[in-house]
Amino acid sequence: MNKVRYGMVGGGEGAFIGEVHRMAARLDDSFELVCGAFSSNEARSMDSGKALGLDEHRCYADYFTMCEIEASLPLEKRMECVVIVTPNHTHYDIAATALKHGFHVLSDKPATATLKECEHLSWLLEDSNLLYGLTHTYNGYPMIREARERVAAGQLGTVRKILVEYTQGWLAGREEDRGNAQAAWRLDPAKAGISCCMGDIGVHAFNLAEFVSGLSVTRLAAELNAIVDGRQLDDDGTVLMHFDNGARGTLVASQVCVGDENNLRLRIYGDKASLDWQQMDPNTLWLKSNIEPAQMIRTGTPATGPGAAANTRIPPGHPEGYIEAFANLYRTFAEEIMAFRDGEVIDRTIPGIQEALRGMAFIETTVASSTKGCRWLDMPKH
Repeated sequence: MNKVRYGMVGGGEGAFIGEVHRMAARLDDSFELVCGAFSSNEARSMDSGKALGLDEHRCYADYFTMCEIEASLPLEKRMECVVIVTPNHTHYDIAATALKHGFHVLSDKPATATLKECEHLSWLLEDSNLLYGLTHTYNGYPMIREARERVAAGQLGTVRKILVEYTQGWLAGREEDRGNAQAAWRLDPAKAGISCCMGDIGVHAFNLAEFVSGLSVTRLAAELNAIVDGRQLDDDGTVLMHFDNGARGTLVASQVCVGDENNLRLRIYGDKASLDWQQMDPNTLWLKSNIEPAQMIRTGTPATGPGAAANTRIPPGHPEGYIEAFANLYRTFAEEIMAFRDGEVIDRTIPGIQEALRGMAFIETTVASSTKGCRWLDMPKH
């Protein structure tokens, strides 16, 4: 009875990210999938829902019908939250429809296709008093929470330099011509928006840099590239960044780095010490300085603080990874919704509309800078 009832839009048969969301939602047993509009194809949507064990009457042809009918059901039966796992160009309309019908929203990133849409979404949220979450998955790793706490505690001193990179190799060839549906829509401006690489993985790197450092990017200069011939959108890019405390940063994102799998790395350098974390070894955080031996901090050990501990499920030496990090966001969002039921508000530790606005501002500013010959541009303030 305490589970959060949710409906999913997208994520039908054969969709990678939809199943990831469902696994994350199930891990802590705090969510229950009760309905969905799993595909823009009605038959595929119905088949996908039935395959997931749903009542056929709650497998819908489209998200608008889902929201209309669910809103008419008794409070104890209807969905409470809409989970969005569709291509970028549909995010705004789905989220807006859900909010207008009284449902909380948990969305894949980026939040919308444009910054203007995201601003409208922010206004709708303010009027609705409902909850909104954005699945910047890497925020959920225990060692990312540990790094954030150590920076905030001043262990690094004044932050001077931030290096963040996210490199993959899966788009090094023309996967969009080989039946890869993920590649096809991510490289299609009509579905992905104005950016592929920066909108897909660069925005994750940007979010991580701001989340862990506690700083905000104020200016940037970007060079985006379509390395593979014939592409309209970027598959590679480099961004120089200025932060609000005077620190400097570099962000590298590329999907044409042959041999790289999911190589996300964050390094933060202060005037006293530095931190180094890599997503492919997520249970380890390195603390380094010029005067002491490097310290390896591991998930689940007494050396970690409350943020890491709250997001760790198993004893030291038992690897936790991507699904668990994703599930940490779901568990936190469930806690927020349960508090909402009781008329309470709890502190947010999941990315929300502010991070959504920052992410869209980053994507649009990088594209504008690159279009203008890598010119330095101010980041919009939100």
